[in-house]
Amino acid sequence: MQEWWRDAIVYQIYPRSFQDDDGDGVGDLKGITRRLPHLADLGADCIWLSPIFMSPQKDMGYDVSDYTAIDPLFGTLEDFDALIEKAHALGLKVIVDQVLSHTSDLHPWFKESRTSRDNPKSNWYVWADPLPDGSPPTNWHSHFGGPAWEFDPQRGQYYLHNFLDSQPDLNFHNPEVVEAILETCKFWLDRGLDGFRLDTVNYYFHDQKLRSNPPAQQAPQVMATDLYGMQQNIYNKTRPENLGFLEKLRALTDQYGEIMMVGEVGEMGHRSIEIMGEYTKGSSRLHMAYSFAMLGPDFSAEHFRNCIEGFQQGAPDGHPYWSFSNHDVPREVTRWLEHAVSEDAMARFACAMLMSFEGTIGIYQGEELGQTETELVYEELTDPPALRFWPAVKGRDGCRTPMVWEKDAPNAGFSTGKPWLPVKPPQAAKAVDAQTPDGILAFFKEVIAFRKASPALTQGKTEFLNLPEPILAFHRKADEQVLTCVFNLSPKPLALKVKGKGSLTGPCNAHLTKTGLTLPGNGFAYIENAGDLKLTRA
Repeated sequence: MQEWWRDAIVYQIYPRSFQDDDGDGVGDLKGITRRLPHLADLGADCIWLSPIFMSPQKDMGYDVSDYTAIDPLFGTLEDFDALIEKAHALGLKVIVDQVLSHTSDLHPWFKESRTSRDNPKSNWYVWADPLPDGSPPTNWHSHFGGPAWEFDPQRGQYYLHNFLDSQPDLNFHNPEVVEAILETCKFWLDRGLDGFRLDTVNYYFHDQKLRSNPPAQQAPQVMATDLYGMQQNIYNKTRPENLGFLEKLRALTDQYGEIMMVGEVGEMGHRSIEIMGEYTKGSSRLHMAYSFAMLGPDFSAEHFRNCIEGFQQGAPDGHPYWSFSNHDVPREVTRWLEHAVSEDAMARFACAMLMSFEGTIGIYQGEELGQTETELVYEELTDPPALRFWPAVKGRDGCRTPMVWEKDAPNAGFSTGKPWLPVKPPQAAKAVDAQTPDGILAFFKEVIAFRKASPALTQGKTEFLNLPEPILAFHRKADEQVLTCVFNLSPKPLALKVKGKGSLTGPCNAHLTKTGLTLPGNGFAYIENAGDLKLTRA
């Protein structure tokens, strides 16, 4: 029997923005629990909760100050238990974001570590002396601007932080740290959790020799927030020791039955696909990994094919997790709009294409509504990079605005109080109760149901057809079912010649005859055939 996660639809919930039931303007666990039927009805198999643990919220929960406590902003441990119980009753699995590479500087571990160089937790974080001229130990960059080192006058040393200076990196070379982290994971598994989404999974270990990174091999496009691209980041992340820790974490989760771990690979381009392969190889590491490979502006048949084939070649026994959207990137409808006939056309097209991919599929909240990026002004921002580098950087708030439930209700039904981020009319117009019987939400449900009913889409291997841009086409084969999936990544209509027998199936917007397939702009087709179907450009 196939493990539940191999063909699962994983729905990411950003707790601050899903449903606020106590009226403070911030989403909470009770609100999520109340809205779970929406996700079960959609066809989701699992929900992923972004961080809900105790935190000063300087990076929206990705700065944890207590790994075994729920932040009061979201509720209580009892609320968490009730959410798990309701989700399981609806047939939904639950995983949570585990931010293990770093903590908040308010975590008791760091508070003790910084007091001296010889206290019991003095080696729990990455500390290093200044260079003779007082500068940082290495040239490593922080993702949120400036060096990845902060000088602490109490110890007279620098500590490492890959993100905010209030997010010190744990020292995973210390066995005590590893054991403490594993204990915190065990705490949640004992409460019935079904797995983890591991944040920045390739950042756990650093180079103990503290070697500086060499410059990038080719000139990058440097963002105002992020000088990472100017270096080959070989000493500050993706160290070989990472694999040993993942094996220890897998050994723990394997004690609990059907637990799933999916790791976020913080890397772009082909290297991200290679790391996905390394981290999922065999049966002793991650169950799945995903990268930002499909979360950027690239939108071409070649790009999507390279991502999938790259994973096939780099991890023949691994398992991929693909998504087009999450809480860190602009929403795909907006991101890829220049390639679209319209917003709605792109929402449908992206759904149809994503659901045809081999592996586990991720949806970000609101994606099923065709939601677009929210335009914000500086006074409305909360995201640290945007606050620091505006207007060069808009930040991530635009994809984190509240979920919209009722078009004409205050704040679109998200909260009776002032929301932590605003709900604006273009987003409210896409509310759940404003969706029509033939709208985007209905389309998502239809495509998800079609995927679940298709052995080829849930289990089949992928074999690409060699067609020119802007056509992406491939066969998926399983249990004697062969589906040919065809996608027009252009807003212009085009035609293909057809040789062999086949018939349209599932949700399509194309026209098929004995000799030709006509695709409108952003057109897509699923063709059931005997395996001998051939397509060429007309």
